[in-house]
Amino acid sequence: MVYLMDFEEKRKRLVESLKSRDFLTKPSVIKAMLKVPRHKFLPEGAISSAYIDSPLSIGMGQTISAPHMNAMMCELLELKEGDKVLEVGTGSGYHAALCAEIVAPENSLNPGHVYTLERHLELAESARENLSNAGYANYVTVIHGDGTLGYPKEAPYDKILVTASSPKKVPPPLKKQLKIGGLLCIPTGSKEWGQDLYIVTKKKDKFESKRITGVRFVPLIGEWGFPE
Repeated sequence: MVYLMDFEEKRKRLVESLKSRDFLTKPSVIKAMLKVPRHKFLPEGAISSAYIDSPLSIGMGQTISAPHMNAMMCELLELKEGDKVLEVGTGSGYHAALCAEIVAPENSLNPGHVYTLERHLELAESARENLSNAGYANYVTVIHGDGTLGYPKEAPYDKILVTASSPKKVPPPLKKQLKIGGLLCIPTGSKEWGQDLYIVTKKKDKFESKRITGVRFVPLIGEWGFPE
């Protein structure tokens, strides 16, 4: 019990730090960051670092993003209750849980849903278990597959989130699967350095793209990404 309370206190301190640095401003995102237990989405050896604002290894050459990046991307997407969200790059499942907490809050009369794609089978299975243990199995569907192809079965999506760096362009399947008026958040650039985070809006006859900041993500691998 003391251990669990320690996690709760650390989570509160992390959220206050993110608020003080203006990474967290929206009430719905703040509530999600306070509620979702990041420690339940980490390998045992990394649990003690769960509430440090830093990316952490989750195996298979992949990482869980730093909490400030999770917060930033959730806020940029303007997530709201009822949204249908596509995430490319499930990782441990933590970011999908944050999105689910926002689009399908407890006792929602209009719950949204998160569909999340992971190319590593081992991570997809682990994320599915993590999400179930944390109570999000009903609101997040984990799919093993090439994220650059999206998930046309459930398209179109209100919001699309990409958690790996695309080579200069937004994969065409993701553009096609975004609703008119929808938002897409994606890092683009090289495999390691020189990446930028963009928020893309789909208009009726065009896409508008806005650069947010420089970032560093793992590369997006797949048919419309980097070669493996």
